[in-house]
Amino acid sequence: MKKQWLLAGMLLLSTFCMAQRKPNIVFILADDLGVGDVGCYGQQKIKTPNIDRMARNGMRFTSFYSGTSVCAPSRSSLMTGQHTGHTYIRGNKEIKPEGQEPLADSVRTIAQMLQEAGYTTGAFGKWGLGMVGTTGAPDRKGFDTFYGYNCQRQSHRYYPTHLWDNDRKVVLDGNDLTNKVHYAPAMIQEQTLAFIDANKDKPFFLFIPTVLPHAELQGPEDEYFSMYKNAFPETPHQGNGYGPGALVPGYASIDKPKATFAGMISRMDAYVGQVIARLEKYGLMDNTIIIMTSDNGPHQEGGADPVFFNSNGGLRGFKRDLYEGGIRAPFIVQWNGKVKAGSTSNFTGAFWDVMPTLLQIAGAPAAGNTDGVSFLPTLTGKGKQAQHRYLYWEFHESGGRQAVRMGKWKGLRLEVKKNHNAPVELYDLSKDPKEQHNVAAANPAVVKEIEKAMREAHVESAVFPMLQ
Repeated sequence: MKKQWLLAGMLLLSTFCMAQRKPNIVFILADDLGVGDVGCYGQQKIKTPNIDRMARNGMRFTSFYSGTSVCAPSRSSLMTGQHTGHTYIRGNKEIKPEGQEPLADSVRTIAQMLQEAGYTTGAFGKWGLGMVGTTGAPDRKGFDTFYGYNCQRQSHRYYPTHLWDNDRKVVLDGNDLTNKVHYAPAMIQEQTLAFIDANKDKPFFLFIPTVLPHAELQGPEDEYFSMYKNAFPETPHQGNGYGPGALVPGYASIDKPKATFAGMISRMDAYVGQVIARLEKYGLMDNTIIIMTSDNGPHQEGGADPVFFNSNGGLRGFKRDLYEGGIRAPFIVQWNGKVKAGSTSNFTGAFWDVMPTLLQIAGAPAAGNTDGVSFLPTLTGKGKQAQHRYLYWEFHESGGRQAVRMGKWKGLRLEVKKNHNAPVELYDLSKDPKEQHNVAAANPAVVKEIEKAMREAHVESAVFPMLQ
């Protein structure tokens, strides 16, 4: 009898401690995954059962946006809680021999703030915001553990010569851009699951910026590739293959690009399932919020065919565009007991809303320098949801582009570097979600409001000038 009472007491104590513990946070960031690339957003050709299950068990957002339309500035927006008119990194600026322009020492990230709130932090995948030893390195921006690609350029190869374990270079013997031995995503996934194993008894922030399904199109011919091996009509892609003369930035040749691309997405989906299974193993699901999204719209490199797969969900544009297809993101949140299963939200938000939301969930002090609003009321159905007056994006390549979402209206400017006052294209997304009909001429007052927002939101940067 005493033994039974002891066991009951221990169970009650364990339950109480779990209830008092800060919620774990898992943030999964796919790379170049289009809003239409997963089943719960309409994908018909590629199987994503685990992500679809997340949507059935949580909330699916229909009007959520990435930071911008390419990797580094979108991730900077996510990490800093600022849109690309304010955030420090606004372009994919390369540093030789390896890495990208680092976040400045003065920039504070969501990981640093969660660290200060008592979280153990880990990042596994692709960083791209500062090389090892710089002010933007992961270990200087709030991560206790980092494993993966520090440099975006290196991540163009799925069989790279090396990865990074914090500040230690992990040389992958046998990978030499001729031979393919170690598949990096599989290695990174092992470390991701090991992080959960090691930190299951304390609150953690697990950031998973997976490189999948960014080009190149590569992967072992395993069960994921076999699912699609003979499923689609194929045209081989001639690229910069593995062998003599191969370069790191290249995209490999591939005989079956469609099957390979589909297999990469199904692999990523399986990795999501493995993370959830590991959380379930330790009884952590009821005290863990899981967010899954993508850094920008679908890519067209390396033999990818986003038109064939309807990767942009029928919207206009792809990666590097500020049309909806370039920045509208899949965004799914599962939080058992807190977020209603099978729910859908039309809250119009973007990456800079993630910081204030997670800080509120963690019980941490609010960030003082953010463009975001917390969407916790939307998640829980409790309290009044703050709304944005507008959302703003910049893109510094292709002549410079700006975009504003203001209610039902979407305004865009192209070739901004040539003409700071270039004409604004205007679309009524409530009637024209595919942005086919420019109604600027019929709505001059709205155009003026869009122009005003563009002037207000853009703060010129010495590191990433837009208007000089």
